[in-house]
Amino acid sequence: MAAEPTRATLQQIAESLRSYLETLTDSGVDSLPGHVVSEQPLPIRPLQEQASPVATVVSQPRIRKEEAVAMPTQTQDMFVASHLQNVNTLEALRAEIGDCRRCKLCQGRTNIVFGVGNPQAEVMFVGEGPGRDEDLKGEPFVGRAGQLLNDIITKGMKMKREEVYIANVVKCRPPENRNPEPDEIATCQPFLLKQIDIIKPRIIIALGTFAAQTLLQVKTPISRLRGVWHSYHGVKLMPTLHPAYLLRNPNDKRLVWLDIQAVLREMGRL
Repeated sequence: MAAEPTRATLQQIAESLRSYLETLTDSGVDSLPGHVVSEQPLPIRPLQEQASPVATVVSQPRIRKEEAVAMPTQTQDMFVASHLQNVNTLEALRAEIGDCRRCKLCQGRTNIVFGVGNPQAEVMFVGEGPGRDEDLKGEPFVGRAGQLLNDIITKGMKMKREEVYIANVVKCRPPENRNPEPDEIATCQPFLLKQIDIIKPRIIIALGTFAAQTLLQVKTPISRLRGVWHSYHGVKLMPTLHPAYLLRNPNDKRLVWLDIQAVLREMGRL
């Protein structure tokens, strides 16, 4: 005869159920079907909602319902852009972009900044958009922020810039380095997604708010996203602070180093 559950066990089950229902509520689920069959244990709610200053690979911060955003219709997955379905190389993708006039950013650009690096990179960095130096040269992260990113790659990760791949959410410089606008992101996003699809990196490092929010399709602040592993179409994604932010706030370099250490551990390099 099976033993009666102890009071402590019953309390743990009740707490697990309470946490599970709270998680569903936070996700926008306000009712359950008449019966639910599951052989999986009920999930336990994380003790902390916000990302710790110390990088962790244990859990993701809960994303509030109001922080989640619907993906644009044309970018609900990597393959919805029909004109990109048969594009299988970065060279073909760049040719598909052509002398792009798809959004208003084309009016002030000097060069399209497509991306640079190893087309079979294990690690892919995704930034926000080109700045002045990048616009003039046609290559991402070549200005002061790029020099700091180079230090992260070469000094922190002990890798060469040529070993990784670097791209941005938008391929043309926003005027006066302003933030890219939603319509500009939506127009350019299929090309970034296809870059990821072609490269198939093991790890994506999202640099700053716009890269992380665009790939994860949330409005969660980077301060809550950074330092915690996320998943992008099965690819591990680590959000961290943008190098341009670090130029203005050098004391926060330690946070990025913690994030990079988590990446190195995942790669077996630490």
